[in-house]
Parts: sequence; C-alpha cells; structure tokens
Amino acid sequence: MSRLKERYKTEVVPRLMELYGYKNVMQVPRLEKVVINIGLGEAIQDAKALESAEKDVADISGQHPIVTRAKKSIASFRLRAGMTIGMKVTLRRERMYHFFDKLVNVALPRMREFHGVSPSSFDGRGNYTLGLKEQLVFPEIDYDKVAKVRGLEVSIGTTAKTDEEGRQLLALLGMPFTTD
Repeated sequence: MSRLKERYKTEVVPRLMELYGYKNVMQVPRLEKVVINIGLGEAIQDAKALESAEKDVADISGQHPIVTRAKKSIASFRLRAGMTIGMKVTLRRERMYHFFDKLVNVALPRMREFHGVSPSSFDGRGNYTLGLKEQLVFPEIDYDKVAKVRGLEVSIGTTAKTDEEGRQLLALLGMPFTTD
C-alpha cells in the first residue's frame, strides 16, 4: 500500500469525518481517478511529435496512453474528424496514489517560481484540474532527450459532492494551495 493511501486512511478520513460530520466512512470523499492529458496540435503536421509525447506520458504515469482523436472537423485549424490531436492516460488505485504523491511532493516543488496551485480550479462537483507548462518537472523525463517542451493537464477526480469538500480533501493529502 502506498504511503499516501495509508495517510488517507489514518489521518484524512478521521479529520474529514470530524469536519463535515459524516456518520459513515463511505461518505468521506476520496480520490477516484487522475487523468493526464496532452494536446498535440502539431501532430497534424509532425508524426514524430506523437511518438515523443507518448513516451513522455508513459514515463510520467507508468502506463501506456491512449490516442485521442478529433470529434469534429474545423477548417480554420486544418483539422478533420478522426485526426489524432492528443493523448491521455487514466490512473486509478495504486498508480493513482503513487502519481499524486509524486506530483505533490516532487513535481510541483520543482516548478520555477512556484507559490502554490490555484484553489479556484474546481469544476463545481469537487474535481480539480491543474495545468503544467512543461513536462520537465517530473524526474522521469531526461532533459537532454526531450524533443519539445510540452504542457500537460492533470485532472483529479474525487467523490466529493462540493468544491469545498474536494479542496479540503486535496489540502489534507498535501496539495499546496495558495492562500490569496
């Protein structure tokens, strides 16, 4: 069992039960999934971009990503339905806890001029989305072998009913929110 999951069971659950007055342990919000997504607009012209991004996402997550394709054609972007426009990987269970632990304790502190993440990036249902400007903040990525610096999006799905519960859950798990 990962140390983050252990911490969730021993520290976070009792604290949330105390704060929100849950009667049952199953009512306590928990992490459900983490989705890592990279948009690859340049994959339309450059097929090699897809391979390098695929390797980066696989190294970061420890899981093979799936290719995402365009649903509609958009003429101004020279995009036709079915063209490859990105890739994503969905992490659950142990891999999810391992990745979240790595994100909070290793990757985010390595960002330049990092003062914490915005507490307002919740979707209204307790899920949080975080955009990273470069994949280089993860220790698995070798700076010398990177073809192009790409941003990526990390979406954290929780079972929380409200943003406040989701914010409290992530804060107790170690997410560094800014206080402004």
